[in-house]
Amino acid sequence: MDKKICIFNWSGGKDSTLALHYALQDPTLEIRYLVTTVTAQYNRVSMHGVRENLLIKQAESIGIPLYQIRLGEMPDMETYDNTMRIHLDKFKSEGISYAIFGDIFLEDLRKYRESRLSEIGMKAIFPLWHKDTRALISEFINLNYKTIIVCTQHNLKDLCGKIITEDLIDQLPPEIDPCGENGEFHTFAFEGPIFKAKVDFSVGEQVFRTYNSPARTTSVDDDSCAKPALSGFWYVDLVD
Repeated sequence: MDKKICIFNWSGGKDSTLALHYALQDPTLEIRYLVTTVTAQYNRVSMHGVRENLLIKQAESIGIPLYQIRLGEMPDMETYDNTMRIHLDKFKSEGISYAIFGDIFLEDLRKYRESRLSEIGMKAIFPLWHKDTRALISEFINLNYKTIIVCTQHNLKDLCGKIITEDLIDQLPPEIDPCGENGEFHTFAFEGPIFKAKVDFSVGEQVFRTYNSPARTTSVDDDSCAKPALSGFWYVDLVD
């Protein structure tokens, strides 16, 4: 049986973990690398803010080689696309023809990924596509995976640093997707069936990082003054 030779786009969070769980059970797939974008200035996983050394420990526990793509902080789309093209060309030259993603329902993102891959003759695989997000998070928990929320939108500070449980999901406001698929929160998975050993860490400080958001006209604390707003995210630092 000819196998599909793949890279797996690994964020280190719960959706990546469950998608990888599915992919590893598919005998038609062979995963060569876990591919993660890392912000070079800080040595942290892009967007999630997790330290590089914990990312490395994750990959070692899973047993698949880690491939880091190092980027500047908040690169523009042209820079991002050009950088990714260089690495995708390298993968293609190694006989890799597929890229696996943990996306669930963001149609525009799927089309973007498929378009970029098609330019060099690669295809995308989405193991979680269009699955119910409440069912997915329940499956994740029932499979005995554990994950901690490491990053949240500004209005969800109370979730930052919490372990995801069924009770926590049940208490989420109805407008919050149970998997955070709209960017409400991001996670770090540290224990479960695909891990040979638990990834140990301690919970450090919580910080808020801001950036200018021209589309908003109020600040994160709902100040009613008409001015450019500060948008941002809460992060909890996980320490090895």
